[in-house]
Amino acid sequence: MNSKNELTDGVDQRILMVTGDPKRAIRVLSVPMIISMLLIMAYNLVDSIWVAGLGPDALAALGFTAPIFMIVTGLGNGLGAGATSFIARCIGAVNKKKADNAAMHSVILSLAVSAIFTILILVFLSNILLAMGAGSTVNLAVEYGQVLFGGLVLMIFSSVASGILRAEGDVKRPMYAMAATAILNIILDPIFIYTFGWGIAGAAWATLLSASISCALMIYWMLMKGDTYVTFSRSDFKPEWCVARDILMVGLPASAESFVMSFLGMILNLILVVTGGAAAVAVYTAGWRVVMMVMILPIGIGTAAITVAGVAFGARKYENLKTALTYAAKLGFITTTVVGLLLSLFSGFVASIFTYSPETAYLTPEIATFLQLMFLFYMPVPLGITASSIFQGMGKGITSLILTILRELAFIAVFAYLFAFIFDLGSQGVWWGLVVGSGIGCTLAYVWANIYVNRLKRYFIGESGAENV
Repeated sequence: MNSKNELTDGVDQRILMVTGDPKRAIRVLSVPMIISMLLIMAYNLVDSIWVAGLGPDALAALGFTAPIFMIVTGLGNGLGAGATSFIARCIGAVNKKKADNAAMHSVILSLAVSAIFTILILVFLSNILLAMGAGSTVNLAVEYGQVLFGGLVLMIFSSVASGILRAEGDVKRPMYAMAATAILNIILDPIFIYTFGWGIAGAAWATLLSASISCALMIYWMLMKGDTYVTFSRSDFKPEWCVARDILMVGLPASAESFVMSFLGMILNLILVVTGGAAAVAVYTAGWRVVMMVMILPIGIGTAAITVAGVAFGARKYENLKTALTYAAKLGFITTTVVGLLLSLFSGFVASIFTYSPETAYLTPEIATFLQLMFLFYMPVPLGITASSIFQGMGKGITSLILTILRELAFIAVFAYLFAFIFDLGSQGVWWGLVVGSGIGCTLAYVWANIYVNRLKRYFIGESGAENV
């Protein structure tokens, strides 16, 4: 009896937390999120470090598969965001039955999407890589990608399951699952790559085997242990297009955002191939891994804001929505700027981590220069990420997608082209394109979000302006 009461108390405390003070909820939710994402990036970083020992071609091959991998993870994260947003709005509206049904729909959607995209990617992988400019590295990229994307279902299901748990304020267990995944991957990488002699494919096998651990834990917690707010049983499930549509209205645009960012990665890789060859792509691949480590801070805070914004919107507490927008942006700016400054100061040391082999040593100064310039890139990024997260939390996935398209394609891609070719800065122009384009796009997104939330507060308080969950 005590055990059952303890489980109930744990669920109640999580629900009270996400429905209470938005500042506290963002802090509580964001810390495990940041740790989880750091662990994800840590084992991606380890992949790069170990693969770098195989030579610059192997590292460049990893870079060419990175945009596709972003699409894969974007699918999972997008569907996870859709699940988080809809279930959080149900919690805010005190509608547990609908939350249970949404959770079941989310799991089914994750399996269906995984099956479709696994087939598409494996069939067209070689053609996609060649279109991206992989050239002489295409065989290595295919060798890595066929293994990695063959296990796409593991990555997508894990992300969606994490999104379901996040909606009810449970972010610790996804963190534990990711910790187990990261540690196992770090251990297996050198064994599979060098001891077994599997080369670049060994890094992919290590990732897949590690991801299966996360999936197993999620299945146990959600379907077997039974201590979650949402429940999973046949009686909970009622096929409804409106529920699937609501999840997809956030999930698909959020996934498309990752596609847009992947498409940007392809554009930048093509510019880099023209201006600096495989070496420039290798610099970008290594440097961007570090940049994404810093980006974890605002992304983690923004992901926490999806839950808080969803609950506030579902409960029609628009003042909490405004607080979540302002506080998440401020917290993200402070943390990102501090960490970015430290990385800039120690850029040479960080760059040397990727260039420990004789074949890649000559890339050290170029990677260091890239990391120093990225300090300017970090500062406005939390504004854009927070704005997109708030719109996703409210179920406005299309708006979030529009903001991403403007930032990534209308600004970053255009400025990268201008600086690289028109101003004749070469690969350095791509770095400046990232800084200037992202700064404009992120600022615009934050202004847009503020205007929207302020209008909600001013004109739509009450039944006439609140949207039904």
